[in-house]
Amino acid sequence: MPIVHAHILAGRSPEQKQAFARAVTDAAVAHLGAPLAAVRVILHEIPPQEWFSAGEPKAPPAPG
Repeated sequence: MPIVHAHILAGRSPEQKQAFARAVTDAAVAHLGAPLAAVRVILHEIPPQEWFSAGEPKAPPAPG
């Protein structure tokens, strides 16, 4: 059973997340030969203030 973990920046719509999960599921079925019902996709949403690139956060820290 393939289990795919994807770390994504928070803020995407439910429709975008569902479309992404479907595309990843379809890729696992097509390229790994996994049965559709056996594929699991787990999204880990990271808040922008905790997402760093080149040492800088994607968004400033939340006040408080």
